[in-house]
Order: sequence, then structure tokens, then C-alpha cells
Amino acid sequence: MAGESITYRLMTVDDIPQVQLVERKCFTTPWSRSIFISEVTRNDNAVYIVAEIGERIVGYAGIWVILDEGHITNVGVHPDFQRQGIGQGLMEHLTICAVARGVTCMTLEVRVSNYGAQALYTKLGFAPSGIRKQYYQDDKEDALIMWRELGEEWTNLGD
Repeated sequence: MAGESITYRLMTVDDIPQVQLVERKCFTTPWSRSIFISEVTRNDNAVYIVAEIGERIVGYAGIWVILDEGHITNVGVHPDFQRQGIGQGLMEHLTICAVARGVTCMTLEVRVSNYGAQALYTKLGFAPSGIRKQYYQDDKEDALIMWRELGEEWTNLGD
């Protein structure tokens, strides 16, 4: 796979089996197929994208757009492809999609123990703003809430 480029595009229903493989590698409580189908086909507030190398989906990310806020629902990169800039690429492409829908700020929750993801989100301009106690169902771990205001470099993209 060395040298192959990464393509970012909107997720389709046909992508869900491969997305679920990534999901199961990344999360202890993975989303079901029916949740992904609902998100992609029925949730008008949702935008999901995938990162693809060749024919293989190696990552995905999603956001819910509520008025002018974007709530990142999940970001997953297959462990074999982590630390290669794919997570950052997913977040940047998701931000472009969100801005096109009027988003001016974004939020997410991340495990307090997930320092790698926190470092990426901080690099992208997210700042800690609080804790959700016992947020994760599998082990009751707390979540760090992070917010990012989108500055002129993003909000003027369509001008």
C-alpha cells in the first residue's frame, strides 16, 4: 500500500461493511450496522465521510449539524493506518463539509485516557471545555468535552 494516495469522500450504504470493520478495531462498543444505515440514509443532520486507500476503507468520521454547531459523532482509523495523517485528513474534510452547511463551531467528546486523539484535536484548534462524568458505557470512563470555533479561514471558504 506504500505510495497509494488517500481519497476522502462521502460514505455510502455500500461502505458500511468496511466501516464496521474499522469501527470494531477502534471501539469497545461499536455501532451496529442498522445505526450506520440510519445515519447515512435517514439522518438529514448527519454527514459521514470515509478515507480510502485503493478499494479499502481505512477510516471514517461523522458529524451531526445542528443549526450552526457541528457535533463530531465518531472518528475511527484502522490501527494499521494510524499516525499517518488520516485522522487529520478526515477531520479537515469533515470540517469543509460542515462549513458548507453553515457550521461555525464544532464539539466532540474524547476519552480522558485517549491522549493521542486529544493531541490531534488540540492541533486542529479544539480546546477542552469540560468533563462528562462516566460518559462511556463500557467502562464508565469520563469524556473530555472539546470545542473549536471556526475562524475566518473556514467560514469564508464559500466567498
